[in-house]
Amino acid sequence: MSERVSSAAASERVSPAMTSGPVSPTVASERVLPAATSERALPAATSERVSPTRTAPLEIPPSRAHLVLGFAAVYILWGSTYLAIRFAVESFPPFLMAGTRHLTAGLLLFTFLRLRGVAAPQARHWRSAAIIGALLLLGGNGLVSWSELRVPSGLAALVVASVPLWMALVQGLQKRRRPRTAVLAGLFVGLAGLALLVMPGSFGGGAHVDPVGAGALLLAALSWVVGSLYARKAVLPASTLLAIAIEMIGGGVLLWIFGLLFGEGADFHASAVTLRAVLSLGYLIVFGSLIGFSAYIWLLKVSTPARVTTYAYVNPIVAVMLGWAFGGEALTLRIGLAAAAIVGAVAIIIRYGGETPAKPAALAVDAPVPAPTAGSERAS
Repeated sequence: MSERVSSAAASERVSPAMTSGPVSPTVASERVLPAATSERALPAATSERVSPTRTAPLEIPPSRAHLVLGFAAVYILWGSTYLAIRFAVESFPPFLMAGTRHLTAGLLLFTFLRLRGVAAPQARHWRSAAIIGALLLLGGNGLVSWSELRVPSGLAALVVASVPLWMALVQGLQKRRRPRTAVLAGLFVGLAGLALLVMPGSFGGGAHVDPVGAGALLLAALSWVVGSLYARKAVLPASTLLAIAIEMIGGGVLLWIFGLLFGEGADFHASAVTLRAVLSLGYLIVFGSLIGFSAYIWLLKVSTPARVTTYAYVNPIVAVMLGWAFGGEALTLRIGLAAAAIVGAVAIIIRYGGETPAKPAALAVDAPVPAPTAGSERAS
């Protein structure tokens, strides 16, 4: 995966004749030369570099096998993070667990990028990353992790899958524009699915979702939406991966601070930690945050956005099935009907004009999202 933080990208941003394509330092320099300066007056080496006969290497399209593996990673790895969270919080306090996950993944990614020569982020980048980390990771992933002490992983995934519903509502209010009829229908169907999950009684052979846990999940979804909207306008590094790394670092630090302030340090007992919890935490760091998101970024480059965003309604189904198969979670008529309603609503909203939020942190923040927009730095 190539990085955009290079002298080429830097030259392109400051060039007075900037265009939309990648620009090498030589070409950028050529654009700002005085009119009287000709190519003949340049040194031989420079003239050779800007020779019109030089062509860029052809890009080889990915094989079908690579595409299948990429989509499998996004579908299965991200869908499996909910069950891994449930196993991890059996031994680790939820906010400290989430903080360890994101801080570790962020530091690993940050170190890797810096060793490759990516420029260090500026103070304003860290400030934006801290705000995004607070909204997406502390408010979003932290509350999801806490809620899984009270709510089965599959049901947590279904509630979090409602993020596109809230995104459509918030954007409609923000733009003071009525959503399209199809989007309104999707909102109605999705809210009906959520109501089915939380309403009292034992309809469909299963008890309703714990209301406190469900409330935390809905608050997590709202925090994710607000953070995603902010991330689209935030000043961040030109490198998408570097932006993700510092967001994970900022969010991880805030999760640790929050967990310690609320007494989670006293709740942690090393002697009670199980191997399953340790392996689950490692799985979240490596497969959920690093590999899963790397596959996502790659797919955005080689496939269409419409195909990539299909994970938004595949992940909840994967989470429900994995929770049933490996976590002993119930799979009832109530859950099946609610899943059909919520996933169907997400599909309608994505298809007919609703938007899903960006996933700037790898996160695998375990919520539906489309292409990250955090990678481009706004001119200030």
